[in-house]
Amino acid sequence: MAPFPTIHLSFAEQAARRPDKPLFELPGGRSVTYRETARTVRRIAARLVADGVRPGDRVAMQVEKSPEAIALYLATLQVGGVFLPLNTAYTGAEMEYFVQDAGPRVLVVAPERLADHAHRADARLTVETLGTSGDGSLLDGEGEHAQVHAAEAGDPAAILYTSGTTGRSKGAVLSHGNLASNCAALVESWRFTEDDRLIHALPVFHVHGLFVAANMVLTTGASMHYLTKFDAGTVLGLMPRSTVLMGVPTFYTRLLAAEELTPASCASMRLFVSGSAPLLASDHEAFEARTGHAILERYGMTETGMNTTNPYEGGPRKPGTVGKALPGTRVRVVDAGTGKPLPDGEVGSIEVHGPNVFTGYWQMPEKTASEFREDGFFITGDLGRIDEDGYLRIVGRGKDLVISGGLNVYPKEVEEALDAHPEVLESAVIGVPHPDFGETVVAVVVPAVAGGRPEESELLAFVAPALARFKHPRAVRVVESLPRNVMGKVQKAELRKRYDGLFTGPDA
Repeated sequence: MAPFPTIHLSFAEQAARRPDKPLFELPGGRSVTYRETARTVRRIAARLVADGVRPGDRVAMQVEKSPEAIALYLATLQVGGVFLPLNTAYTGAEMEYFVQDAGPRVLVVAPERLADHAHRADARLTVETLGTSGDGSLLDGEGEHAQVHAAEAGDPAAILYTSGTTGRSKGAVLSHGNLASNCAALVESWRFTEDDRLIHALPVFHVHGLFVAANMVLTTGASMHYLTKFDAGTVLGLMPRSTVLMGVPTFYTRLLAAEELTPASCASMRLFVSGSAPLLASDHEAFEARTGHAILERYGMTETGMNTTNPYEGGPRKPGTVGKALPGTRVRVVDAGTGKPLPDGEVGSIEVHGPNVFTGYWQMPEKTASEFREDGFFITGDLGRIDEDGYLRIVGRGKDLVISGGLNVYPKEVEEALDAHPEVLESAVIGVPHPDFGETVVAVVVPAVAGGRPEESELLAFVAPALARFKHPRAVRVVESLPRNVMGKVQKAELRKRYDGLFTGPDA
């Protein structure tokens, strides 16, 4: 039987096939080939084995983005370890939780942060360093480890912690099969090949940057312009030598603000992907008008990788939708209480089934069991509906649903009505406690013009014809910007906390 084609094995195959091809194109003109990356992977693998990493052991990483960070990921998979990428913004207290919960055998940190983590080193945990210039203890020594652990599809490959906006973060365990199958489905759906040149400006501690963008390049023999961060001018300068950009909505709003964004600047580009947060329909339409390219939106999450996508070809890319299920994946909308599938057009709980769905939450068997139906479908916690063309529309998170006077209010519906007002750039609708209704609707809006102050009465009059009375916001608050996480998702939990006492506090 042939070994299971893990992400590492697929990369190794590409490295053997095209050793001198650039894998990473770096700012400043330097490039790193597949051959050089493969050697770095084997060097890091040797270090991990020397540190005592055995199949199933966790290898945690909190370092800045670099080619060596990707090599660490691949080396961990090579030796059968479980890769645990952590946000570089996490504080010492947050890191303490992840280290205690995941119990890694090795923790890799930036050289300048070694002093913050040196106290963690003991017989069970080795602390290594990895910098952005090929420096750090992880790269000490010239020895290489050639042996590849024969992983099976169900073996754990990575743990990604959920954002933890409510309660403690949960570690989603993703198998080799999860990563490989999802990557293959995306490569097929988006027609990704060795001829592609990806602009990679995403972080590599997240599904989008690592398990979507990087995996697709690594397994197809493509190349990537590997940027430490997004800069509109830099990206525009790279477009004539690129074919694909994968980004979050903020990327596209910043590109739209640049005069250099024209059909000519995008002439060699074939695909623009947006995800991790909803893209405003107005931005979708403006981008297509400016460039001739329709941004492709897709839907995924930490526990499942990507679930759905708008079509690459053979159908419209519809603003406000995330398309249809990827090959091999099934998506349904059901009644949250009964699990009974709902007719198209009705809002319900989104559930997913397929080889992309994670194996469970790390050391939380009861929580894992509660998130799956008896027939194996995963309960995503998202709300949505299937439209007349069979496309999925995300309405919001289940926890963001507002139940006012016993009636359900879906924030997305109210937000779309508010966003249509010319003085509103974007909005976030939340539920806050109310003495009569239990919960009521509050709208937080960002003005279209900096310093603008849309009038509450005007906004309410504007949305009135489109919304039933119980959906109308009882208060509108104008802010300069909405709080977001690193991937651009609006942090509604923070907004709920901020306006929690609006109708029940001392100033209500």
